[in-house]
Amino acid sequence: MWKHIKLYTMSAIIIALGATALYYRHQATRGVGAVRRTIDPPAIVQEIKALQELATVKYTIQKVIGLEEEKVPFGSESLLMVVQATVKGGIDLSELATQDVRVAADNCVTIKLPPPKILDIYINDKETKVWQRTKTWWTPWVSFNPEMEQQARLAAREYVQAAALKMNILSNAQQNAETTIRRFLHLLGTESVRFETATATPTSLPPVEAH
Repeated sequence: MWKHIKLYTMSAIIIALGATALYYRHQATRGVGAVRRTIDPPAIVQEIKALQELATVKYTIQKVIGLEEEKVPFGSESLLMVVQATVKGGIDLSELATQDVRVAADNCVTIKLPPPKILDIYINDKETKVWQRTKTWWTPWVSFNPEMEQQARLAAREYVQAAALKMNILSNAQQNAETTIRRFLHLLGTESVRFETATATPTSLPPVEAH
């Protein structure tokens, strides 16, 4: 059950970056005659790396997680938890190297981007809650498992990642990154931008971090 799926992009912030780029472009062309700005791979790499947070997408996914644990000598404990998590996908632009950028004589830039991947998954504790928790009536002397809620959260990470992949978060992240980078480099004076992308490999869960 997927609810409240939201796709966010932050490329609007590029307006501010664009204004900065236009300013420097204007400064470079002041004086007698127009001076064309030289665009070289190291400079392009540094500019692109600054766009890291812009080249991402976020999905917010809600999932009901059900767990059941058998008790000894008999009986069981069950838990239903409503979990809301945010999945962030994108391209790690810090992996971009100078050799991944080629500049032709006509100022056409070809960029080989790293493959898109899941960058982060985090649980929204304010929107996550236990819906139901029960034990079979013949095991009243057995305590609730204090680790069960954490187990449900870990299971939720796997579910929401699978859901995000099914909803094409990686292809959306790829398109968002290309659009953001292309617009920004055009503002810097690049005539044309082409992209090459490495093949995406199966995505493993990112490490659990405190949020």
